Amino acid sequence: MLRTLEAAWPRTQFTWIIGKLEHKLLSLVPNVEFISYDKRGGLGEFLRLRRALAGRRFDVLLHMQLAFRASLISSLVRADVKLGFDRPRAQELQWLFTTDRIHATGNQHVLDGLFGFAEALGVHDRQLRWELPLPDAARAYAERLAPGARPTLVISPCSSHPLRNWRAEHYAAVADHAVAAHGMRVILCGGPAASERAMADAIVHAARLPVIDQVGKDTLPELLALLARADVLVTPDSGPAHMATAVGLPVIGLYAATRVARCGPYLSRSSCVDRYTEAARQLLGKEPAELPWTKKIELPGVMDLITPRDVIEKLDALMRQPLRRR
Repeated sequence: MLRTLEAAWPRTQFTWIIGKLEHKLLSLVPNVEFISYDKRGGLGEFLRLRRALAGRRFDVLLHMQLAFRASLISSLVRADVKLGFDRPRAQELQWLFTTDRIHATGNQHVLDGLFGFAEALGVHDRQLRWELPLPDAARAYAERLAPGARPTLVISPCSSHPLRNWRAEHYAAVADHAVAAHGMRVILCGGPAASERAMADAIVHAARLPVIDQVGKDTLPELLALLARADVLVTPDSGPAHMATAVGLPVIGLYAATRVARCGPYLSRSSCVDRYTEAARQLLGKEPAELPWTKKIELPGVMDLITPRDVIEKLDALMRQPLRRR
């Protein structure tokens, strides 16, 4: 959406209020002023942000985040127009903090919903490009891990929500197949949290063939560079699925607790394993159409609706296509 507005308004200055963690990656975007915010900083961080914004005024505030904390932050921004979601989507009282709203629509992918902000401003020529510049050090990191022409499968096994995670032995079965059937290099990636470390250890233990364990050993720019160099990513509903989309990497997303149509990797929705319908029927006794569009089925056992064979079939189909790096 930012690229769309930049193309339409090349003389406009953009300021982005962003979480501290996300800033580690998005700071790569040039020609944007970033004001980072530590979500764990409490009142002190809120007051620091207020001081940073004091005396400033903007033409437009795009309030594109529904969390109530984001609305509190938006109250610190002086702007002639404060544009938010339409009333049905303006959850957590967002509508109280805006002066204008985007057009109400039917069920959409999250990215299509965000494009509604550009359309509300009269910009309809979408620019579906991300163009995150990669530092040389990050590129070197990726080249060390994935040298030569051997195809690379990256597995990012953990979501921020544990009930969206698949079983370690299932990931191991897919990794073994990738090595044995396609001669792939398999690399595990993830953050430093104890839960992610435990998942990686379990996958390495269950795998019969070698995998490269990089969990907790990289930065976000390094991960992005690795995804840019890889050939396939396997992951549940998680941030790396969208990072991969930003560098054109095909994603085999694992979706049962959430809807692919709403939050799947935008350019890889057809290569995802989608078991949301089965989850709705078996765990809730309802059809997906009976559930709110944003409904998450984060219940024990929901990800067991996805089998290793489901993912292997998607991987085999992708590997029959020409590989990007070739």
